[in-house]
Amino acid sequence: MGNTFGHLFRIATFGESHGGGVGVIIDGCPPRLEISAEEIQVELDRRRPGQSKITTPRKETDTCQILSGVFDGKTLGTPIMILVPNKDTRPQDYDEMAQKYRPSHADATYDAKYGIRNWQGGGRSSARETIGRVAAGAIAKKILKQAAGVEIIGYVKRIQDLEAIVDPETVTLEQVESNIVRCPDPEAYERMIERIEAIKREGDSLGGVVECVARHLPKGLGMPVFDKLEADLAKGVMSLPASKGFEIGSGFAGTLLTGSEHNDEFTLDNRGQVRTATNRSGGIQGGISNGESIILRAAFKPTATIRKEQRTVTKEGQETLLAAKGRHDPCVLPRAVPMVEAMVALVLCDHLLRHQGQCGTLNHD
Repeated sequence: MGNTFGHLFRIATFGESHGGGVGVIIDGCPPRLEISAEEIQVELDRRRPGQSKITTPRKETDTCQILSGVFDGKTLGTPIMILVPNKDTRPQDYDEMAQKYRPSHADATYDAKYGIRNWQGGGRSSARETIGRVAAGAIAKKILKQAAGVEIIGYVKRIQDLEAIVDPETVTLEQVESNIVRCPDPEAYERMIERIEAIKREGDSLGGVVECVARHLPKGLGMPVFDKLEADLAKGVMSLPASKGFEIGSGFAGTLLTGSEHNDEFTLDNRGQVRTATNRSGGIQGGISNGESIILRAAFKPTATIRKEQRTVTKEGQETLLAAKGRHDPCVLPRAVPMVEAMVALVLCDHLLRHQGQCGTLNHD
């Protein structure tokens, strides 16, 4: 019912924002991969709330527990269950929202679909659900790195109209993590932080764009028709809370070019390998990776829950006003970076295993 993702590397997330905890079950992880809770915790710490003055003040350590699938520090090839207990819950902050629908949130649509919802923090519609994705993404990243040398780096490209200048081929994780907004452009990130702090004081919110690059990916990943690599990447990224747009390579800007301007001409590198002179395709052609860097962008809307008073209606159909309480990000972009990376890693890891299963089974030498 929409809680699982992937084919050979398959995950199922569980839990609600203010319930006992959240987590993930991972099925299909190869055996004998060295992994520890500490490695997974590094990624969860990048996602957790309360990490800076421009994120939600909710205080959660997001400490993960591996409950199955790992023995003596290595994966068993059996399902891996990872649990993160909720600690700093304040369900009383949401009492008013039990009856009043938050504009642009999932409250009204959940009621329309199920006839019941967990109104404490949004339940499954909360970004807290992404803890399971990020935990699983940490394992997927390690598989990709170990098996193929793949490196995945996300960063904040734009907040509102403030856009960073970043070279996706050379950007480093250290540059991204050097500031609280996760933007590797020193001139841009200071203005971004100022803009977020200002909107936070107003009780409002901002949106923006996360860009993500996957470097050193092998050729041949992806399927030609319905499971095109960019199609699965789009589904993965667009399944994240607050995501509203997806681009890969030239994206919408490519529509302004002619075919001769847009085409990536082929060339040979110094090892005689087929390469493209440009990368407007974003590393994917015909739904299959071509060996160039995959470069994608995800648009995130301004946080829906804000302190400014807005018009809404109650569950009973009465018009009213709502100024939301609770603890919320004035801008989701800094914490969305590890979420985007995780979904990219999950898709690429799944396709790597699928490619090896289909195309690496028979010896063609």
